[in-house]
Amino acid sequence: MNWIYLGIAVIFEVAVGIAAGKAEGFKNLPWTIATLISGAIATFFLSLALLTFDVGVGYALWTSLAGVGIVIIGALFLAQKLTWKKLLGIAIVIGGVVGLNLAGTA
Repeated sequence: MNWIYLGIAVIFEVAVGIAAGKAEGFKNLPWTIATLISGAIATFFLSLALLTFDVGVGYALWTSLAGVGIVIIGALFLAQKLTWKKLLGIAIVIGGVVGLNLAGTA
């Protein structure tokens, strides 16, 4: 169940990143509300995942996977350029996530 909670937390953290980018420094009220609500939900599910993950590992997984997700969503839907350097960075992050998982997370 901890991986499900972490997955939900990552999805909502990706939503935070997208919404915050559209909130225009919290001047756009609907996107600001979406940012805050998504952030609260993401944090809630992260806290559930951290009941079984080590805090450092769980938090690192959450932020890393959400960061990769935001880059991919930006490339697919927001017309952001996906360069070879970004792809290399994604590969390094995924390698780090695998390494943390192999080190024992739960």
